[in-house]
Amino acid sequence: MKQAIIYDSTLRDGAQAQGISYTVEDKLRIVEKLDKLGVSYIEAGNPGSNPKDLEFFERVKKIQFKHAKIIAFGSTRRVNIAVEDDANVKSLLIADTSAIAIFGKSWDFHVLDVLKTTLEENLKMIYDTIKFFKDKGKEVVFDAEHFFDGYRANPEYAMKSLQAAYEAGADCLCLCDTNGGTFPADIYDITSRVVEKFKVAIGIHCHNDNGMAVANSIMAVQAGAVQIQGTINGFGERCGNANLCTIIPNLQLKMEYNCIPDESMHSITSTARYISEVANVIHNERAPYVGKSAFAHKAGMHADAVNKNSTAYEHINPEIVGNERIFLMSEVAGRSAVLNIINGVDETLTKDSPETKLILEKLKELEYEGYQYEGAESSFELVIRKVLGRYKPLFELGEFKVIVNEPTINSFNSSAMIKIRVDDQEEITAAEGDGPVNALDKALRKALERFYPQIREMKLTDYKVRVLDSTSATAAKVRVLIESTDGEEIWTTIGVSTDIIEASWKALVDSIEYKMIKEIS
Repeated sequence: MKQAIIYDSTLRDGAQAQGISYTVEDKLRIVEKLDKLGVSYIEAGNPGSNPKDLEFFERVKKIQFKHAKIIAFGSTRRVNIAVEDDANVKSLLIADTSAIAIFGKSWDFHVLDVLKTTLEENLKMIYDTIKFFKDKGKEVVFDAEHFFDGYRANPEYAMKSLQAAYEAGADCLCLCDTNGGTFPADIYDITSRVVEKFKVAIGIHCHNDNGMAVANSIMAVQAGAVQIQGTINGFGERCGNANLCTIIPNLQLKMEYNCIPDESMHSITSTARYISEVANVIHNERAPYVGKSAFAHKAGMHADAVNKNSTAYEHINPEIVGNERIFLMSEVAGRSAVLNIINGVDETLTKDSPETKLILEKLKELEYEGYQYEGAESSFELVIRKVLGRYKPLFELGEFKVIVNEPTINSFNSSAMIKIRVDDQEEITAAEGDGPVNALDKALRKALERFYPQIREMKLTDYKVRVLDSTSATAAKVRVLIESTDGEEIWTTIGVSTDIIEASWKALVDSIEYKMIKEIS
């Protein structure tokens, strides 16, 4: 297999995305995850930009890496300043990494209008900085900023910027589509010319402003680039960077490039989800390979075909990338799709069983009422148990009362009182929470913990509300989705009502009952 060098910039370029701010602890956790995945380089930050990155580089020295090499990022020396006196250069030395990425200008417009210096001085800045670090024994990657825009405007000067870096001893010349507006054919054509001219490793760094960062990266590889820069989940400024979670499987599984160890490919989905969690952003469930929807089937004909032969509607086996096949429950789902959930309850039933037909009819009836089970399979499992007569409620509700108190500056503090019966025993309890649903959740779990101590492991992790008929204003039905976890499994349940508290209650009850059914079965 041909070798592709995966260069991850999640902690540097990815940190520039709106809404993302890593702590030092976050960055340390992510580098360990990336190393386990098997990437070659981890561009971990700019030590000259903030004290947090300086602390990170000091602490990361204590970690033993199996695959990755940590790389510090910084700019060429400033205009008319000796390289050894430049503060950014000094901070890169303090970072004490064996590899360094230096970015410099390749577009004459930026040199003249942004740096406000001469074209010749910019070339000296590139040469001086790279030569300085090479003399210190460092491996140096030169990021040719705005290279493709620069090449279109002044190809001779853009090539001169690479020549300066090459003559200074750069180990890799990385071509950057910084504005993210270049098309794949142009990326291929220009990269091919660079590969032909310079006998050194060529890299590619694409932004996604025209939606083509992954395609552009692939085209650069086909043109001869060997180092691919990008970020996990495509995190990055504006529209993001090239998504390594798409690039790596494409190159390795479809184009016979060796990007990461074969045994690591199955962990790419869990790595993508982990980093979304640490970054505190909602994971893109429609992302190729690593999204929950990547191998989700809804239409009955599709689901039936996939059950017979997965290649009918899947380009790879989802297990290869650590993902899973999902059959979505909906009014357009056929019996084959429903059967996958049914067989989790009763493996003897087939798609032609009368019970299967009854369940499908119930599904369509409930979806007409506003339920949508494609995102709440846990609630649908409870529906199946009820139709099959395999459901016994954990408790009976006596009554509950929710009180919304005087609002504070930051929230509506609420309290809930609840009375339940388990067998012949009653329990009455109350709790306070941030809002009525949180209070109700706490009160319900508090009441049930006496009978089902396993509930202590549970916590509510997400809560979504959708108005189903906006023309009915406040009388409209609402659909509530609640995501819960016990630290190991994650499940989602649903409730529908014209009363948001009642809809939330239904979803909460389903969540607890699903947990306990799994414990018992």
